[in-house]
Amino acid sequence: MPAQEETTRNTTEPGSARVADHPLQMDVVGAKALVLGGDEHAAVDVARLLSAGAHVTVHATRACAYVEDLATRCLITWVRHEATLEEVVSADLTLRPRLRSQPRPAGLDEKGAQGQVTLVGGGPGAVDLMTLAGREAIAKADVVVIDRLAPWEALTWARPDAEIVDVAKIPFGRFTSQEEINRILVDRALAGQQVVRLKGGDSFVFGRGHEELEACREAGVPARVIPGVTSSIAVPGAAGIPVTHRGLTQGFTVVSGHVPPGHPESSLDYAALARCGTTLVFLMGVGTLDAITAELCAVGMDAATPAAVIADGTHLHQRVITASLASIAEVAHDAGIRAPAVVVIGQVVSLRRTGSP
Repeated sequence: MPAQEETTRNTTEPGSARVADHPLQMDVVGAKALVLGGDEHAAVDVARLLSAGAHVTVHATRACAYVEDLATRCLITWVRHEATLEEVVSADLTLRPRLRSQPRPAGLDEKGAQGQVTLVGGGPGAVDLMTLAGREAIAKADVVVIDRLAPWEALTWARPDAEIVDVAKIPFGRFTSQEEINRILVDRALAGQQVVRLKGGDSFVFGRGHEELEACREAGVPARVIPGVTSSIAVPGAAGIPVTHRGLTQGFTVVSGHVPPGHPESSLDYAALARCGTTLVFLMGVGTLDAITAELCAVGMDAATPAAVIADGTHLHQRVITASLASIAEVAHDAGIRAPAVVVIGQVVSLRRTGSP
């Protein structure tokens, strides 16, 4: 199939200049926005501005992992010095993130309830695709432990005195070990706090959610799970690609692509995948896409099979690349596609039409 790319773009004129110390309350599509600060609190404003269609520049000598990751992916600009007066004046909008209240001291609450951990799946990306149960849990939390792919806008639902803990894992960059994340969850809960572990997608789909659940159980910490909308289905759907279709395919297979075929840690049978007749959905497969597609072709999958790569799915800046199985890796590389992205391989990709979301 011929290679195609579609990117969501905005052409609305920027809004008028304004300096704000409060949450976003104006149309900022296409506006040049400055955020003065790069910590977790500034990250919330960055997320909201991006979702609203603004062009964001962060001025901060240091930044949290989420802001650093967005800058690495060229979704925002990070300037490592304080903004000058000229830079502020030339912007359409400048946000000075509000200082949050000091986190409430750890301990039993007024009713004497013990601490608890709630694993919340944040959904495929856009904050409005989170569940109502997830939103309620965040609103009640003393502590929110958040990943880089979680919807950071959801932190606007948190109490002003809630502690925000950034445990992002950036590919080839800043990293928080799973052991440290487990320790944070357990320690905060044992101190009597209500802890929300917020991550992208669903906690039990390549999210290590069950490892965290087991860590809580072993420590005697009550824990519950609020499922999230998994990106393996939602991101293709948002791009106009069904993972199943009557008369075309009767199933789909979700696969982790974080290690390539032949790697000692890979347990996948690619020959079986090639002949299974289902739609193949790869998560965490951008860096290994060339090896994955080459192996599928080598073990018998038709090189002309339609394929798609959907980057930053459900977000305003979502990008969709389509090509044949044999060429999708090269096309995606030439287009500068980076993680996070979902790869779809199968005849269902041919159902997508130009102009789809």
